[in-house]
Amino acid sequence: EVQLVEFGGGLVQPGGSLRLSCTASGFSFDDYAMSWVRQVPGKGLEWVSVISYTGGSTYYAEFVKGRFTVSRENANNTMYLQMNGLKSEDTAVYYCAASRRPAAQAMGVEEYDYWGQGTQVTVPA
Repeated sequence: EVQLVEFGGGLVQPGGSLRLSCTASGFSFDDYAMSWVRQVPGKGLEWVSVISYTGGSTYYAEFVKGRFTVSRENANNTMYLQMNGLKSEDTAVYYCAASRRPAAQAMGVEEYDYWGQGTQVTVPA
């Protein structure tokens, strides 16, 4: 059974930090580019970041560049999102998602084979 499970969400004050993790099972993790996608209240899904199969390439949405860092440990089937300088507009449910496409082609919200259940991040105004 394929599973993607996110951890690490919570309530954090503006300017604070959180580290999300996503643990995968049931598929060959290191054959997949991995993305973070978020759903902001009242809006559609927003792509946040993607990391290539090996971790050698990363891409970010403009609104998180310089604040968020994506990484992965293939030996542990885990991906991370270090979020610094959090803002109220970062409040969302954050999902991890796996794509067989190359990372540069997995920068949207529809390119994925597997999704996690999401973890809530709340940054009060």
